Amino acid sequence: MQVKLFYKTQRELAVSLNGIVDSYWNNELNEDTLISSVHDVYINNPNKMLKEGDFTTVLKQQCGKRRLEVIEKILRSSAGSRL
Repeated sequence: MQVKLFYKTQRELAVSLNGIVDSYWNNELNEDTLISSVHDVYINNPNKMLKEGDFTTVLKQQCGKRRLEVIEKILRSSAGSRL
């Protein structure tokens, strides 16, 4: 799966994050790839993912609670509590 590092809109970012997490759930990605992909996307798009320590409204609407739980755990573990 090819993942861009920089996204123009929050909706594009949400679609990409959905694809990453869904690929992991479908056993198309291993755990290390999932973690590094989410981490890389966050590092290059922090303002499109988080506002005031919480996920943006667009991400909440587009990604859903379960995907965001996975993403939140990755972000917390990879950088010692970014959220």
